Amino acid sequence: MVIAGRHGPPAQAGAEPGEGRFGLGTASALVVGSVIGTGVFALPSALAVFGPISLVAFVLVTIGAIALALTFRALAVRLPGAGGPYAYARDAFGEFAGFLIAWSYWITAWAGNAAIVVAWVGYVEVFWNTGHETGWSIAIALAGLLLPALVNLLGLRSFAAFQVVTTVLKFVPLLFMATVGLLFIDTANFGAFNASGTSWVGAISAAGAIALFSYLGIETASVAAARVRDPRRNVGRATVLGTLACAGVYILGTITVFGTVAHDDLVASTAPFTDSANAIFGGQWAGATVAVAAVVSGFGALVGWTLIVAEMPRAAARDGLFPASFARQSRAGVPAYGIVVSTLLAAGLTVVSYTSFEQVFTTVVLLSVLTSVVPYLLSAAAQLYWLRTDGRRPRARRLARDVTVSALALAFGFWALAGSGYPAVYYGTFCLLLGVPVYVWVKARRGVYGETPAVAR
Repeated sequence: MVIAGRHGPPAQAGAEPGEGRFGLGTASALVVGSVIGTGVFALPSALAVFGPISLVAFVLVTIGAIALALTFRALAVRLPGAGGPYAYARDAFGEFAGFLIAWSYWITAWAGNAAIVVAWVGYVEVFWNTGHETGWSIAIALAGLLLPALVNLLGLRSFAAFQVVTTVLKFVPLLFMATVGLLFIDTANFGAFNASGTSWVGAISAAGAIALFSYLGIETASVAAARVRDPRRNVGRATVLGTLACAGVYILGTITVFGTVAHDDLVASTAPFTDSANAIFGGQWAGATVAVAAVVSGFGALVGWTLIVAEMPRAAARDGLFPASFARQSRAGVPAYGIVVSTLLAAGLTVVSYTSFEQVFTTVVLLSVLTSVVPYLLSAAAQLYWLRTDGRRPRARRLARDVTVSALALAFGFWALAGSGYPAVYYGTFCLLLGVPVYVWVKARRGVYGETPAVAR
């Protein structure tokens, strides 16, 4: 099956011969496993700077994330091919828009891996390198990037089994903290409602940009759609189910941490869920158990994102919009070149972060959020564009619902963009525009000017 795109060659919806496929269960596990990394385990500390007002931001971000999930579900039914946001933007707005999305999302994926591994290190160091010596922290982080790459290079079969197991192991402890933990809340721990020293609107916007990082990955099933059985049905279901499951444990789990760890201690914590578990049960065993879950969670997320980080450029490369090397696959059926290059870039950013940034996690998070917002914005815009042109045939009530959801997703993207802050917007825009020379080079090698083959003058 192929998608008859409006611009240029069609994006392939099916897997290539020899590629493995996975069903709804693994697709849902991919979404949950990619969304719930170690970001959520480190998030309460990053949000504590703003105070409990950040919980308001978290709720607003959750509403926006659900709107995005519903938008991706609708898009996946129409365009079930590989590439997700790349395929949607390319179909609606042409090759250059598709390339920018692929480029931006690729940056999001490997920069996001750097953020995940930084948070992951914080929980590894509950057991080892407790003094947080920078050299050892970097060594642990590099191991946390290279091992997931090896899991993916071994092939899809090992990926699917590992993703399901790690998703279960990470979800159960979070669910426990989000339910039983609520019984141990002490309101005195929350501190000032707005501890940021800025206005309520400013605090909510800034906290919302950080909170958005915890939902990055809701689109992963659509990005890997070519590897999903019956993608028209399973991609959308996995996206919505995975997002709703994550939303429940996220909000309630963060409330538990805020209410069981004193505010000042939480701001300085590198393993907030561990501190919360220790406060609830006393001693160190409970916190150590949560730390193990966080380590497993982060590793599972890195395995999932290491696949996704190569899938987007692979889809673009198959359409001639990314260097051809990204389209090649190994004998194991995985895009080995994309995995290796992206892992090396994430490793480089991780080293720079530890040696140059004081707030390592927050700085890398905001960069990856900025570059992720661009694919989200254009995906929502593509859906609105289709509803305005080809999608007006359904009943008026259904059309009004779809337009409302897509408009909410679009507005959510702009809000997240505004909340990212000037430094993130500056560096993110710079990284995005670095793709323009790459696009020129790729198009020139194809002998193409605009959307048609170049003609000698």
